[in-house]
Amino acid sequence: MAQRSHTKSGAAGRPSYWSTAPCPPAACLYGHSSGASLVLEAAVKLGSKVEKIALYEPPYNDDPAAQRAWREYIRGITEALAANRRGDAVALFMSYVGMPADQIDGMRQTPYWPIAEAIAPTLAYDHTAILGKDNSVPTQRAERVLVPALVMNGGASFPFMYDTARALSEAMPHAELRTLEGETHAVQPGVLAPVLVGFLAQDRS
Repeated sequence: MAQRSHTKSGAAGRPSYWSTAPCPPAACLYGHSSGASLVLEAAVKLGSKVEKIALYEPPYNDDPAAQRAWREYIRGITEALAANRRGDAVALFMSYVGMPADQIDGMRQTPYWPIAEAIAPTLAYDHTAILGKDNSVPTQRAERVLVPALVMNGGASFPFMYDTARALSEAMPHAELRTLEGETHAVQPGVLAPVLVGFLAQDRS
């Protein structure tokens, strides 16, 4: 039976998630955004227990300016959580992913805000632990992924997402790169699903 775990991306309610598909005798893994980073790590650590992986826009970024912004963001998140300023941590995350300040102020007045504050400490795990201190593309880790892999990006998404997807696909020995034209970071399930099904069905009787 397939299983899924996800965490909401506060700015737009978009999920970052990982998923296991029924691909006996080993698992097939799919991850979106930071969930794709988890899938990459799982493929490295689980080895033959994984049959295939599919990644959609793992949010690594090798641009020096972006990495400086990332380090500043991590510093701010760490300080806010250490001072138990959970609301400020959530607001910082929303600002980092592009939500305007007036929208963040509006979100603070909604029933959603206490829920976001309750899970705010997970930001430290989701970002520092999963994506690293500088958010660089982990090509050396990717070289250790020996199973077939599909690395995807959206054609209407942020330009760096393509660069990241290309770098990862080139590092993995058995990976293919695919751009889903017209899609953003919030890929439409109806577009994504047939691509995943086709990939998982390859080389299977």
